[in-house]
Amino acid sequence: MRQPVYCLLFTTLLIGSIAHADNKPLRIGVDLPYTPYQYKEPDGTISGFEVELVNAACERMQRDCEWVEQGWDGIIPGLMARKYDFIASAMNITEERARQVSFSAPYYQIPSVWVQSVNSEYDLDGELADISIGVQQATIQDEYVTTYYPDANIHRYGDSGSVVADMHAGRLDLVFTAYSLAQETMLQDERFEQTGELITGPESIYGPGIGAAFRPRDKALIEEFNKAMLELKEDGTFDNIYNAYFKDQ
Repeated sequence: MRQPVYCLLFTTLLIGSIAHADNKPLRIGVDLPYTPYQYKEPDGTISGFEVELVNAACERMQRDCEWVEQGWDGIIPGLMARKYDFIASAMNITEERARQVSFSAPYYQIPSVWVQSVNSEYDLDGELADISIGVQQATIQDEYVTTYYPDANIHRYGDSGSVVADMHAGRLDLVFTAYSLAQETMLQDERFEQTGELITGPESIYGPGIGAAFRPRDKALIEEFNKAMLELKEDGTFDNIYNAYFKDQ
């Protein structure tokens, strides 16, 4: 028996709407700048290591990507408010964040570094009382400094660019930030130098690495993203993108 015309029309529209929903662009929340992981080109294009990596994952998922700028302090609330579908913004997987969001598998790690002016000598094993330390607010570097140097004069900034600007202006004694960011913005300047070893722990602060953050209900999307990222690592695409940005590391 034939279906009535209106039933066929309804079925066609329903299937079409589902297909459209499945293939709509994925919106990705990102805080800028965080060179070389995320930054904006002179023409306004958002680029960087993690941006290229996630764009490649989107291609494997056969989905278009749209990047949405969002300040760091509001990046998780923005996800929950459905401003974007997930976050890919050099976000460490931590227990505190995992109470609010669900993470992908970790796909890289960012060591942190201390930067000081040349000829300065600070005892990183001491208390650093009254020493001015610059960090980006609500990052793992902020948590690390707050935990281990509570007597320091900690300056917290809303974005990494402001941390760097104040270090260049001489308003900070030390900066604690991502190593690659420091390489791009300070360590190429003869006025500054690394002090101490690179830091990637403890895991209670740093977690297992960097991952993308999703709303907890989006389990299928997380699985799809993890599968795409695994393929990028297995076929060498991940290494090619990594080496383009970090060939000297």
